[in-house]
Amino acid sequence: MADLMTLKRGVPARHALAVYWRTWFAQIRSIVEYPADLWVMASAGAVWNILQFAFLAVLFANVPDVAGWGYHEMLMLSGLLSVAGGCNALFWDGAWSTGSMVIKGDIDYRITRPAPVIIQVGSSHIGMQSIGEVVFGAAMLVYGWIGAGIGLAAVPIGVLAVVCAGIIQSALVTALCAVNFWIKGQASIFAFLLIELQGNAMKMPLGIFPSGVRLVAMFLVPVAFVNFVPVSVVTGHMPAWWLAGVPAAVLGSVLLAVGVYRLGLRAYDSAGH
Repeated sequence: MADLMTLKRGVPARHALAVYWRTWFAQIRSIVEYPADLWVMASAGAVWNILQFAFLAVLFANVPDVAGWGYHEMLMLSGLLSVAGGCNALFWDGAWSTGSMVIKGDIDYRITRPAPVIIQVGSSHIGMQSIGEVVFGAAMLVYGWIGAGIGLAAVPIGVLAVVCAGIIQSALVTALCAVNFWIKGQASIFAFLLIELQGNAMKMPLGIFPSGVRLVAMFLVPVAFVNFVPVSVVTGHMPAWWLAGVPAAVLGSVLLAVGVYRLGLRAYDSAGH
């Protein structure tokens, strides 16, 4: 197994990306074969965002702001988080299957193929609900952006924020799903805890939470860099230099995901052991 892992480290990046896109487009072709399922799942993904939109509308009908954050700024927080989660499901949903593949021995097939295992696993599934999440999340983000009075000059920062948010989200989920190489369970408990943390905390300004929660979200598990930090910079709640932390969080999250996955593959002993 060590020899196979060494071989995979030597696989050119171009070949790895080609494998990813071939697998991803194959998933897309299989999904569009069942348009009814596609539209049902896409609609289901949008429903949660509609409920969040309604919640914020009701909340701000009764309070002027939340820790200094207005309605449109909060829409941007929720919208960017939804886009990040949707991008994770659209482009990297297979990472959630790591535990199942470990238990069933499906990792064996990936190890013997001339492409990085992490690429093969990540591209092995697409969450159809992500279409609704991305579309409606983007609509919330744009509506909040316009309502908050943010000009076109900040659009490049917004584009950077969306790209980085999707990468950080996918990398953190991958790293936590890779824990299943050791705990041997189909459910990715730690990754689900991450989603719960984001759903409960990261749709609100971090200032309303205790310092311990803020430290965890900013530095230990950098979920704040998915949506809170870029939105705070764009809306003027944080100094512009904080934006440098976003690509740093991308690099750190990706290295963490790759590192944990490699350690997991070294510990992997196939099914039945």
